[in-house]
Amino acid sequence: MSFRTITPGTLPGPEWHQFLLGAVAPRPIAFVSTISADGEVNLSPFSFFNVFSSNPSTLIFSPANRVRDNTQKHTLFNVREVAECVVNICDYAVVEQMSLASTEYERGVNEFVKAGLTELPSDKVRPPRVAECPVSLECVVEQIIAIGDSNGGGNLVICRVVQAHFRQDILLADGAGIDPHKFDAVARLAGDWYSRVVPESLFIVPKPNRNKGIGIDQLPEHIRTSDLLTGNNLGRLANIEQQALPTPEQVQAFRQDPLVSYTLSKHAADPAAQRHELVVLGKKILEEGRLLDAWKTLLLATPSAG
Repeated sequence: MSFRTITPGTLPGPEWHQFLLGAVAPRPIAFVSTISADGEVNLSPFSFFNVFSSNPSTLIFSPANRVRDNTQKHTLFNVREVAECVVNICDYAVVEQMSLASTEYERGVNEFVKAGLTELPSDKVRPPRVAECPVSLECVVEQIIAIGDSNGGGNLVICRVVQAHFRQDILLADGAGIDPHKFDAVARLAGDWYSRVVPESLFIVPKPNRNKGIGIDQLPEHIRTSDLLTGNNLGRLANIEQQALPTPEQVQAFRQDPLVSYTLSKHAADPAAQRHELVVLGKKILEEGRLLDAWKTLLLATPSAG
């Protein structure tokens, strides 16, 4: 396996910029509304952005110096003058309007107007929020930290959320959070590329902090070294607590499963083929989400099990 190794500073700035943006992706997008000391509203998207703490509720976005000419963005001027902003989160329905708002209009031009979006008064800060966005987070700016003063240098705007607005139609049925199937979230990649979170792209990986998984190093050797099982397969198998593993009695009882019984019978005269097909079957069962049944099937493929 070959790699291209790059030392920062050895490529032209714009080219290195694209490598970073292509690699660190997808990135959430902060659609930030701000206001100047003179009351001029600005609206602009930033994909150097994320949430960094829930208590205190802290967001950070970075209006980086332009790679092209090292100029700074109007958003940065505004938060220096009025230390408040609204971080709006877009869905797919307004992604083109959000992109349009990134146009480098002259200072004083209201991107709400240019992008055809609606100003909605905020509750606790002066900048308006975007009515069309499903999430708006009103923030006070706690600190601005410059990271480098040359082309592409970042300016970390550290924000504390003081009021949050979530559109009802994106919430879970019990109202306890956001339903990813309803949000239709978008994210940024490099160049002109974006991504969209659609139901077909969603999948679940059980969080290891809910239990103490045995780890890949503790998997039986024939499972750990199998050339049929992927790293994802091994990771899922290893995210199980020792006490949750099926017992030998449960494994033997699983011989009665129709597909397992068929596989055992079909390849009874060829133990190597039998073990191979059991691993194939176990992988299929695992990818259907049946972890314990997969474990039983794979343990039946142990060389000594036959």
